[in-house]
Amino acid sequence: MRAVFLYLFCTLLTGRVAFAQPGNPLRHLLRADTVRFGRILRNPAAYRVQVLYTQIRRDARGRPHFRSYGYRVRPREYFYPASTVKLPVVAVALEKINGINHIQERHLARPLTRESPLQIDSAFAGQTRVVADSSARNGQPTLGNYMRKVLLVSDNEAYNRLYEFVGQGEVIRALRNHGLRHTRIISRLAVGDQEPGSRHTNPFTFFTDSTQLQVLYRQPAAYHSGALPPLRATRLHVGHAWQNGNQRINQPFNFTNKNFFPLREQQQVLRALLFPEAVPRRQRFNGLRAADYQFLRRYLSLLPRQSRYPTYDSLVYPDNYAKFLLAGDPPAALPAGVRIYNKIGQAYGFLIDNAYITDEAHGVEFLLSAVIYVNADGVLNDDHYDYDTIGFPFLRDLGRAVYEWEVRRKQTARP
Repeated sequence: MRAVFLYLFCTLLTGRVAFAQPGNPLRHLLRADTVRFGRILRNPAAYRVQVLYTQIRRDARGRPHFRSYGYRVRPREYFYPASTVKLPVVAVALEKINGINHIQERHLARPLTRESPLQIDSAFAGQTRVVADSSARNGQPTLGNYMRKVLLVSDNEAYNRLYEFVGQGEVIRALRNHGLRHTRIISRLAVGDQEPGSRHTNPFTFFTDSTQLQVLYRQPAAYHSGALPPLRATRLHVGHAWQNGNQRINQPFNFTNKNFFPLREQQQVLRALLFPEAVPRRQRFNGLRAADYQFLRRYLSLLPRQSRYPTYDSLVYPDNYAKFLLAGDPPAALPAGVRIYNKIGQAYGFLIDNAYITDEAHGVEFLLSAVIYVNADGVLNDDHYDYDTIGFPFLRDLGRAVYEWEVRRKQTARP
């Protein structure tokens, strides 16, 4: 902290402030604080660290303009994206609802919505049925409740149900159509999903109302027979051993058949959902309505304790739950006035946060996305990772350093 303030003071005296000089302010911030970032910067390749920081300037009309800076951003260097893949799938699921209404308008008794009650059946090995959801209003599962669970606390089962609703093939096509050239989302999470099961998705039945007496729409089981998008990534073999149940496999873990979501494309998705008018048309989620954007923005920033359905215990889900940058670990409130719209990922020693951070009182708003790999023993799947000692402190301190810097930047308009 002291090093950051000394750096800021010196740059003000010399006139070499990062936002006024050529160069990368992110690199200056990281290198200025050896206490918080020295260990990571001494061997960034080992930590597979990548950081993408985007400044936002508002013009006289309030329109946002973006300028991005990166630290070691490598679009093809692999990191496991974990739960960060859930955000684009939520958006694509909302687009699919609207698409069904457009195509089936004459045949539906009423429009299909994210709150339409549903049941999910099984049609392939490993699939499971759903007929009730105790966390939902009236105890009935809905796509909307699954989306809230994903955005509020990053629920894995809820994501899997959305993946099943959209289907592997439609997810792949939608990502390509939105200009996500390198992103590959091909499976469920936390259930060992792999081929051919990942290609098969469950049948869905939607009802007109909570009585479930009248069927609104049926979606049969689906199978994606097409080719999977190629994984154009490097460093796909991680560590030197991995745990398979009680068996230790003494070779690197191979991520060739896993999901991939590069950092730059993660921030592209977040920007498209928060600032659709300010991104190229091809990157927009054009199938979303104004109400969909409002829903996404609300639950990307809502604190778990503020949710009514589903309900979360604040002792289990504190305000900074799933908010790694700026506010992460240990349990605590967010800084006064700060709102964070984000999606995190945590698995196999990888920690990721993709966030838009705003503080209206200080005129601050910026995008910050980062990944770090923390696994000193080199063994994957053993639940012995350095999240608490290295990973969470790094992301928290990174967010604080950029936030403190942003507070000092001159703004032409408030966010």
